[in-house]
Amino acid sequence: MSSPSRHHPWHRITLAQLQRLKDWRVAQRKAHPVECQVWEAVLTCWIMGWIGWLPAYAFEASWAYPLCVLGMLTPRCYVHWRERAHEAARLRCDWLNLVS
Repeated sequence: MSSPSRHHPWHRITLAQLQRLKDWRVAQRKAHPVECQVWEAVLTCWIMGWIGWLPAYAFEASWAYPLCVLGMLTPRCYVHWRERAHEAARLRCDWLNLVS
């Protein structure tokens, strides 16, 4: 098995990569149910971050800005964390090559 390329934690994840992850999730839903649920939570946070910044700005809720940024960065942080766990042989990550 080839090792994935090491990325900076803020490496950009493209929509094409997210589409490949979605296809993997659909194909592997029965074999990896927990991983699929985790990805759904990660993507939900991502969507909430992108959608939430406008109401936060409109209602001058500056306390929500860091939460929106964190939501936007959730997929990148999750990929980085899984990449490190995979390289340390703590977790196997079958989808890592889809985002490299």
